[in-house]
Amino acid sequence: MNSLSGSELMKALNVRVVGSGESILVMSHGFGTDQSVWQRILPYFVRDFKVVLFDLVCAGSVNPEYFDMNKYSILDAYVDDLFVILDELNVDKCVYVGHSMSAMIGCLASIRRPALFQKLVLVGASPRYLDDDGYEGGFKREDINQLFLAIESNYEAWVSGFAPLALGADVPAAIREFSRTLFNMRPDISLWVARTVFESDVRGILGHVKTPCHVIQGNKDIAVPLSVADYLRTHLGGKSWVKIFQTEGHLPQLTAPALINQALKTALSS
Repeated sequence: MNSLSGSELMKALNVRVVGSGESILVMSHGFGTDQSVWQRILPYFVRDFKVVLFDLVCAGSVNPEYFDMNKYSILDAYVDDLFVILDELNVDKCVYVGHSMSAMIGCLASIRRPALFQKLVLVGASPRYLDDDGYEGGFKREDINQLFLAIESNYEAWVSGFAPLALGADVPAAIREFSRTLFNMRPDISLWVARTVFESDVRGILGHVKTPCHVIQGNKDIAVPLSVADYLRTHLGGKSWVKIFQTEGHLPQLTAPALINQALKTALSS
């Protein structure tokens, strides 16, 4: 696939700017979702911010022809897309909210262009999902291999089992919504992104993140143990704060919007 121009990428990734505030708030979703994951959160922030929303190139809402597996085998390729979006919008300063894989995309972006980011809000963030010596990532190697095998062998069955597991809470509407965005992804792209995310290890760059960071973590997140939030607080290079809130699952935007909304408001106002 040929590289897209800035304007073409904006259209391809369904970039939207909503809200009437002066400050810029960028909201970036995680694996298996698209920008619609913020729909229950968005109304609380459009008065005070201009909110930039977009779909990661791997999202099911994006034409899969735009997904170059060679290019998007590392998180830095997603950082490049983020910079194109912000440059096209002439954004020179923003607050960035990144969920799951987008949290680490934000960390990488802040190292490359620190002046662009006033603050990072990292929701359900993890620099490494695999356990390691002295580090609890939450997954053993055999767990990850089984995950990849399940995605590859029967995608529909995997989604049906993974969606409620990832959400944790028994919220049927949320399970339907997450299942919808997962099913929208082409299975081979879903597998590729899962490999990129679950095989990643960006612990080594955390000390270079000098932008103030607010780490927001649910206390029962199937994908990210509580210890990871403390690891981030300890290893991030700038000022950092951790907020643990009482909720189940990895997608509080869908299962506990009131709680995540309050946590975000606190992070953005401090």
